[in-house]
Amino acid sequence: MSAKAERLHLRVDAEQKALLEAASQAAGASVSTFVLKAATDAAADVLADRRVFLLDEDAWRVFDEALERPAQEVSGLRELLTGSTVLDNPGQAQR
Repeated sequence: MSAKAERLHLRVDAEQKALLEAASQAAGASVSTFVLKAATDAAADVLADRRVFLLDEDAWRVFDEALERPAQEVSGLRELLTGSTVLDNPGQAQR
């Protein structure tokens, strides 16, 4: 890893600062280390589905065959996704 020469400056309110300080202390890291790790992990997650991935010939064949198979009905999935949940009408969801 190369030497760190770049800086980011952030403005936070007192509550955010206290939260970051408490979390970094619980993790056993400095606030800078904690925030940098959390931010770079989040950035990697955001970009993960936009990256190129490579497969060897056998893995590509399996992947391609899976993509070419016709869609199938999954028992119970339609009902699960269209039924009420506790998030729709709290206290009114089907149990």
